[in-house]
Amino acid sequence: MSAGRSGGYRPEVATDGKDVHRSARARGETPDEVLDRNVNELLQEMRVAITGVQVLFAFLLTLPFQSRFSELDTFGTTVYTVTLTSSALATMLLIAPVSFHRAVFRKRRKEALVDFAALTLSLGLALLLTGIGSAVLLVLDVALGRWPAVVGCALVTAVGLLSWYVAPLRERSRPGG
Repeated sequence: MSAGRSGGYRPEVATDGKDVHRSARARGETPDEVLDRNVNELLQEMRVAITGVQVLFAFLLTLPFQSRFSELDTFGTTVYTVTLTSSALATMLLIAPVSFHRAVFRKRRKEALVDFAALTLSLGLALLLTGIGSAVLLVLDVALGRWPAVVGCALVTAVGLLSWYVAPLRERSRPGG
């Protein structure tokens, strides 16, 4: 991670060889050092995301075995299905770089690994946000009713969109970012 001229966070994930070499020159690193740093940064980000998705997914896997689960109406079972599916897909995407790494291990394909991990992390986070929002919708629908659940889901999703996407993309688009 580095600070741009504006002082804000700016990820340096490789998108092609030119970015790696440009970053290497700017930071006084070799291209291999840039890729090693990129892999380490992605690993740290993935550790945070994977923990969240694992907790959510584990919770969802236990729900059908609860006595009140059979009381869910069509809306509830649909929301549960969306929540479970998005969480399962997020889990798969967040773990995918492990398999990719195994396949390219010692093949000098670290740049491809960084690009793949950056893509799957971005997609996995979008699915995790969907899972979190729909989990809030499901739980609040059972606990408080439909409209409070919709409001709670909208609030959680809005905070996620603002903090995970709008603020970082706004900073990224600033001059020097």
